[in-house]
Amino acid sequence: MNAIARESLMSLEEYARERAAFRARVLAHKKQRTLQLGSNVTLVFEDELTIRYQIQEMLRIERTFEEAGIRDELDAYNPLVPDGSNWKATMLIEFPDEAERRRRLSELIGIEDRVWVQVAGHDRVFAIADEDLERENAEKTSAVHFLRFELTPSMTQALDAGAKLSVGVEHPAYSAVVESVPEPVRQSLCGDLRA
Repeated sequence: MNAIARESLMSLEEYARERAAFRARVLAHKKQRTLQLGSNVTLVFEDELTIRYQIQEMLRIERTFEEAGIRDELDAYNPLVPDGSNWKATMLIEFPDEAERRRRLSELIGIEDRVWVQVAGHDRVFAIADEDLERENAEKTSAVHFLRFELTPSMTQALDAGAKLSVGVEHPAYSAVVESVPEPVRQSLCGDLRA
């Protein structure tokens, strides 16, 4: 696993000095790792850099400098870093109007299990969702889910050879497909995989 090590993190003081430049770098990087699935679902594919940013931001917000607190953040966020055979993504379900959001989240129970990726010539791979904790109940799903897509070595090899990548969601209350992931995003995601 490409875990983020304690000694690689910036101190709060160093991060305060570097934050603006680091944030700009991460936001530009995230553009190459973000996919819209229709008008209301966004997938942000996480990697070492995006998760490092999350950890640094949490340490900053919480003013955490003690070893136990830093270790807690590392333990919470390191599982979101892809480990070479998978992609890990944050799924955001976005409805600007609060009443519509409440109604739609109640209709979208189970959507996190219906998100898929497909390498041309291979079967769809459906997401393994929310391994850390349950994010839905009988009344509604959460607006944020964490997804993992496990790929086979033959899928990785096909992607390395230039195979098309599709991503979609099929739920009775919401359906959307990106037939061909834009090449900059596909290339960025390929960087997460080891054949």
